[in-house]
Amino acid sequence: MKFSAVSLSKNLHLLVSAAIVVPVGIIYGSPDLLPAFFDISVQTTDVANMLKANMVLYLGASGVWILGMIKPTVWQRATELNVLFMLTLASGRMLSMVTDGLPSGGYIFGVIAELAIGLYAVKQLQQHYSNFARKAAHGS
Repeated sequence: MKFSAVSLSKNLHLLVSAAIVVPVGIIYGSPDLLPAFFDISVQTTDVANMLKANMVLYLGASGVWILGMIKPTVWQRATELNVLFMLTLASGRMLSMVTDGLPSGGYIFGVIAELAIGLYAVKQLQQHYSNFARKAAHGS
């Protein structure tokens, strides 16, 4: 697969998201790694189960983003998933900050990154999907 400056710009949100979410997902699903990165200790099977489910959710979303970079026909859906994923995570983290207090620095960085990526993905949809819609309307 060959990337041009245009395709890199168009796919930047997907690339950055996958590059961050894959390792974080793996860390979430690895009870031995988790305390080294976050202030989380897995003490019960239920917590381990929840974190493994989140790991697979993160890896699955990342797979769609990677597919969206490779297959132009999947790009719009991958970007819509990126918006949903990033902005709902950011919303949940902000809700927790209001109701539970401030988390560790990694999660504060996370909410800033999720907001930035999610909003950039909205901009990408507006720019590229509207271009696609105009081309389709003109039959080209």
